[in-house]
Amino acid sequence: MKRLPVMLAAVFALVAITAHTETSDGKRLFEKRCAGCHSLDHDKEGPRLGGVYGRAAGSVTSFNYSDALRSAHITWDSDSLDKWLAGPDKVVPETDMAFHLESAAERSAIIAYLKGMR
Repeated sequence: MKRLPVMLAAVFALVAITAHTETSDGKRLFEKRCAGCHSLDHDKEGPRLGGVYGRAAGSVTSFNYSDALRSAHITWDSDSLDKWLAGPDKVVPETDMAFHLESAAERSAIIAYLKGMR
C-alpha cells in the first residue's frame, strides 16, 4: 500500500511534464506556423488569437472577417479548431484563410497552447 502514493506521485509528475512539453511545443509551433499572420494580443493579417478557445468565430470586432466566417456560427473548441487548421475551406467555404496544417500532432499542440492562452 505504501507504493500507491509513490506511483500516484509519479503519474502526476508525468502528466505535468507532458502538459508542459505539449504547451512548449504548441508555443514553438504557433510561433513557427501561425505568427506570420496572427498574434495573441493584436490583429495582424489574421485576427488576434489570444482567447480564441471558446470564442465565437468572426467575433473580434477590430478585425474585418470574410462574410462567410462571420456568419458561420462556430464556437472555437478543440474539435472545431482541429477541423479548421486541417482545412479552413472545408469548414467555411469562401474563407480568406488559405493556410492549412496537415500534421494532427502539430494541430493538437497548437490547440493545447491556444486553449491555455484564454
